[in-house]
Amino acid sequence: MTEPVQIVTPHLVVSDANAALEFYKKALGATETLRMPAEDGKRLMHSEIHVNGARIFVMDDFPEHRGSHGVDAVFPPDQIKGTSVTMHLEVENCDAAVKRAKDAGAAVTLEPWDSFWGDRYARIMDPFGHSWSFAHRLPAKG
Repeated sequence: MTEPVQIVTPHLVVSDANAALEFYKKALGATETLRMPAEDGKRLMHSEIHVNGARIFVMDDFPEHRGSHGVDAVFPPDQIKGTSVTMHLEVENCDAAVKRAKDAGAAVTLEPWDSFWGDRYARIMDPFGHSWSFAHRLPAKG
């Protein structure tokens, strides 16, 4: 039996994919499942990690290919000075997930708090400029 394909897979572009993979392993408990080096032997053309059962692709920036070979203008967050996307992870313990990420080098951008929608919720920025949020469901009141 084949594993079902994830319908949407985030594809993160970073300035140092090798370092990013190591960070995601420490900070998110990611499992690396694939690494494809580029011809230069330094950058990664493609890699794949699994985080909480979700598949995520990570690759280095290849500015020399922007606008060629059908590649759109995709930039790592450090080059555009921000990001328009936050990756969200449902976790067992939001506070523990934030601490783990912070200890690995992430910046906490929103400390864990009990949200009005019923989750313990927080956000971090990874060292490569990608935003992540963590949440776990709070016990029902009443």
